[in-house]
Amino acid sequence: MSNWFVAVDGKSLGPFTIQQMLGALASGQYNAATMVWRDGFADWIPAGRVPELQAGQAAPPPPPFSGKEAHEIDYTIFGNEMQFVEIELDSQESVISEAGAMMYMHDQVVMETVFGDGSRNSGSGTFFDKMLGAGKRLITGEGLFITMFTYTGAGKGKVAFAAPYPGKIIPLDLTKYNGRIICQKDAFLCAAKGVSVGIAFQRKIGVALFGGEGFIMQQLDGDGLVFVHAGGTIVEKELAAGETLRVDTGCLVALTASVNYDIEFVGNVKSAIFGGEGFFFANLRGPGHVWLQSLPFSRLAGRIWEAAPQTGGGGQGEGSVLGGIANIFER
Repeated sequence: MSNWFVAVDGKSLGPFTIQQMLGALASGQYNAATMVWRDGFADWIPAGRVPELQAGQAAPPPPPFSGKEAHEIDYTIFGNEMQFVEIELDSQESVISEAGAMMYMHDQVVMETVFGDGSRNSGSGTFFDKMLGAGKRLITGEGLFITMFTYTGAGKGKVAFAAPYPGKIIPLDLTKYNGRIICQKDAFLCAAKGVSVGIAFQRKIGVALFGGEGFIMQQLDGDGLVFVHAGGTIVEKELAAGETLRVDTGCLVALTASVNYDIEFVGNVKSAIFGGEGFFFANLRGPGHVWLQSLPFSRLAGRIWEAAPQTGGGGQGEGSVLGGIANIFER
């Protein structure tokens, strides 16, 4: 007999028997939109989409995506440490990206600035839909507009997008993750048209105050391909139900919506001040999938800044066992 778990307010409750689940659904304690998980599930899914739980519901809701909404694009990733992704488009197919990510594009690929978040509604919906999509992007620190590339010719057209710093480009099919991925707000590179680039509020005060990435992370919704970029080497972890992983907040790239994300104090004041590590780590609790990076851009930028001549760090300690002490005699 399988043990069932329920996700409520970011917490995993359970285990429950199938009889307990059916009773809770019938009584209205849980509903068809409640996220559930049991052994054998790849990820959390709404109760309304689980055949075993249908007896406890009067009328299950339709699936979140009725047909393929995002454009179906093909791609090739080139390079090793400084990668770029080449997107192949059929006629009238489109891809969206952040401003400045485009590397090259073929003739008859039309570039257009779109007001909103790149989803279908923000491009052709009501004015309120467009304002909502644009507002979500503005809160994340991005601009009100996103760039869309559409191939208008016959046959195939190509457009390429380059990573902004050394690392890897990760292709993600949102249909494999229940239509949603949460990532660092600077990780998004490009996506098929129809994918919504929004915000993911972290309701816990610890994440808001000490998360490093701030109160808001980006939320990618839809049923198409998205491409995110991370620094250094990429590590993927599949967390079982209740399994926890503590990571440096800057090393967290993306996670599925079923993973509970919180910030916790680690160590003590002495280890934080003299040990070189921060006070706070990200605490990830499964089930779900997470992507980590070995070299956050903030860490790379900090080392470059420390070594820059204008900060007094240029060439410091190079070629001498005296290190910075030798600079005293140069002044």
